[in-house]
Amino acid sequence: MLVTPPDGILLVDKPQGISSHRVVSIARRRLDLKKIGHAGTLDPMATGLLILGVGPSTRLLTHLVGLGKTYTATIRLGVGTDSDDADGDPVAALGAPSDSVSDAAIESAVATLRGPIDQVPSTVSAIKVDGRRAYDLARKGEEVTLKARRVTVDRFEVQGRVDRVVSVHGADVPVIDLDVVVSCSSGTYVRALARDVGTALGTGAHLTALRRTVVGPFSVEDAVDLEDDAVDVRAALARPTDVARRLFPVVQLDGPQAKDLGDGKRITADHPDTDGPVAAIATGADRLVGLVAVRRGQLRVITNFPTATGATP
Repeated sequence: MLVTPPDGILLVDKPQGISSHRVVSIARRRLDLKKIGHAGTLDPMATGLLILGVGPSTRLLTHLVGLGKTYTATIRLGVGTDSDDADGDPVAALGAPSDSVSDAAIESAVATLRGPIDQVPSTVSAIKVDGRRAYDLARKGEEVTLKARRVTVDRFEVQGRVDRVVSVHGADVPVIDLDVVVSCSSGTYVRALARDVGTALGTGAHLTALRRTVVGPFSVEDAVDLEDDAVDVRAALARPTDVARRLFPVVQLDGPQAKDLGDGKRITADHPDTDGPVAAIATGADRLVGLVAVRRGQLRVITNFPTATGATP
């Protein structure tokens, strides 16, 4: 009996304390397949939705990386860290006494970070500086200067506030924990949003929790826990055709058209012109043949999706 190699998109609910690369390693073991990638990492401290591409569907990842994202997070006002999150070391414990930081002041600081903004990423980030990761430079004590990047924050709302006292290096420090929701463009650092709120308020700040709940049309509610051995990982794979339908316009192809497009030939189809991507789907087999651009009724392949090969007995 031949077993078709796994192929599809896997939604994973990443637990806290492991890297995204570790999640990929677990998926490779569970599926007995090396060809697995991800569409954007999560920090070890963070939890939530991580999208993996499996087999030929890794070709879809390029088109998933730029999707907008939604997070829930907790920002702690009163203490800054060198990584802008709880994994870093405190570098400033200025405190945020409840009687000196009003809800109105917090809303004013948050409001300035909505919409298109020029954001300086966190120093401890994966951005490359002269070919080296910023976090590697920072951890070696080297000075890191990152350029601001234009990002868009569609939603940044405070949904709860708790005033408390925490111990920092043995000293009691008043802090304010803010539960927030952030919807933003790809490339936005929620840690940097926390840092900038703390800077605006003069209190310092860092993230104590971060959870990614949505990427494009995909929700963490549909994700699986890879560390649960009871989960049938292969059955959890979303078919590339179904994923493409959720992301792109569709052009239907008959059998001969699908074969010609798969062979690299240009074919004609009744579809409005677009730079793409448009999902070209073989009607009979319901198979994703490729992502295409359409010009003057002709389809030009952007990314092709060959049928899975290498079935094993």
